[in-house]
Amino acid sequence: QLRLVESGGGLVEPGGSLRLSCEGHGSPLGYYAVGWFRQAPGKEREVVACIGSSDNLTHYADSVQDRFTISRDNAKSTMYLQMNDLKPEDTAVYYCAASSLTIVVITADMYDFWGQGTQVTVSS
Repeated sequence: QLRLVESGGGLVEPGGSLRLSCEGHGSPLGYYAVGWFRQAPGKEREVVACIGSSDNLTHYADSVQDRFTISRDNAKSTMYLQMNDLKPEDTAVYYCAASSLTIVVITADMYDFWGQGTQVTVSS
């Protein structure tokens, strides 16, 4: 059973950067397609970025394209989300997730394992 543990959230000013990490325990994270999702108050959970395991293809939401970068280090069983040029509208709880599929997966209901969530607040 895979367990995901997130870290790296916090408060940052607009234009700043944060890096989120998500470490997999119990099973090699390299076996899974992985992704980052976020949920703001009163809104539905939405995909932010995801990456496959068999091909390392990536997908980004239009709202974060060219600002966020998803990556993975299979040797460390860890995935990352580098977030640059953060905006107030990026404020949300961010979740990492893993899917037993190997291709890039962009829908939340195709993910089998979820992290606990980490708060990202962008405010001056």
